[in-house]
Amino acid sequence: MLRVITTNTQKISFLLCLSLGVLLFLSICVSGTTPRLSAIGRKQIEFSRNSISSSLATASSDDYATFFYTQTLDHFNYRPESYETFQQKYVINFKYWGGANVSAPIFVFLGEESNIDADVAGIGFLSDTAPQFKALIVFIEHRYYGKSIPFGSREEAFRNASTLGYFNSAQALADYAEVIINLKKNMSADSSPVIVFGGSYGGILASWFRLKYPHIAHGALASSAPVLYFGDVAPRYGYYSIVSKDYREVSKFCYDVIKESWSLIDSIASHENGLAILGEKFKTCSPLSKSFELKDYLGSVYAESAQYDAPPRYPVTVICGAIDGAPIGTDILSRIQSGAAAFMGEKNCYDMGEFTRHTETIQGWQWQTCSEMVMPIGVDGEDTMFQASPFDLKNFSVSCQSRYNVEPRPHWILNEFGGKDIKSVLQVFASNIIYSNGLRDPYSSGGYVMSS
Repeated sequence: MLRVITTNTQKISFLLCLSLGVLLFLSICVSGTTPRLSAIGRKQIEFSRNSISSSLATASSDDYATFFYTQTLDHFNYRPESYETFQQKYVINFKYWGGANVSAPIFVFLGEESNIDADVAGIGFLSDTAPQFKALIVFIEHRYYGKSIPFGSREEAFRNASTLGYFNSAQALADYAEVIINLKKNMSADSSPVIVFGGSYGGILASWFRLKYPHIAHGALASSAPVLYFGDVAPRYGYYSIVSKDYREVSKFCYDVIKESWSLIDSIASHENGLAILGEKFKTCSPLSKSFELKDYLGSVYAESAQYDAPPRYPVTVICGAIDGAPIGTDILSRIQSGAAAFMGEKNCYDMGEFTRHTETIQGWQWQTCSEMVMPIGVDGEDTMFQASPFDLKNFSVSCQSRYNVEPRPHWILNEFGGKDIKSVLQVFASNIIYSNGLRDPYSSGGYVMSS
């Protein structure tokens, strides 16, 4: 569902509205596991490459030029160390730009929790749309990801909370502002309107950027942006309720099999050699030490498949097809194994850590969620196909303190960017923000959907 929130009739508002017909493509989703969630956008490039965009067939890597901006480490303090700098990567496509002399617009994609190269390769919406508006396309990498690393190396940047303390959304937004202002100045493009784009966490940033820097961004498209998934505004059971709804709509039998499987896994694991039996049944690459490892893996399979239930594959249908299509008399766990294998592909063995591998995205997002991006997402066992697992802030805080020696700030995002009574706030204060949500996306439960 696409909605435009606008309080004026500026030229840029018209420009945004013209694009509504193709905005359905940019429903970049998010990812999670049971009972914890990791990076909300870590699979978006895989999704984008399987999307309906035709841009990758026509856009050449020769169209893109890479630049680095000497970025300030700390925009909000005046201590000597705050003036340290790092090189922030950004990529420009000049192919379609009409030029500053005709005030042609600038489309800026705000990087999220991954390197920007993946976005340049996988996000086709901008190059699909830019020719119509003769727009310049710019991709800006998020600090602490990809090549945009302070302190000289990733190892040093992630050494402890002292070096990680400059890693937050407010600093990232200020980074984007500096790059955009500098770019417009260098290109004599002061009159060119800027529209910012982003998906999942990047979509949140795009929304916040328009609110925080309205003098820089004339409009924003926030795709699949769970801007309400913070503090006491958050729909705590919404995510897994939608995953379950997606499965139930495809097959009630499949839904029931999955719902029944959790207690069966626990029951088998409680017996002597039970974990070994489960390991053999699911062809795990390493012996299971507890049933949670298997359940966490399967929960990730179901969440990932629901988030990226896009054509042409439709992974939820693929999984349920395998579960439903097993021969009559097939036991529940064999059906579950078949469904997981259909999603992951046939392998000699399956790595239970597949969804928690220590990538730069997971490493970065762990810090972000342990500091400010605290999303209190839990599972309601009665209204979902999952076992109950409410979000426990106390346990979460203990885990973060153990890892980083920092206390999460679960209410800071609402203080800094708002969220409570968002409809009335946006109607009074905001304009030219499009919140694009696919309602089968589990994170749409935390997105802003304006009723007709």
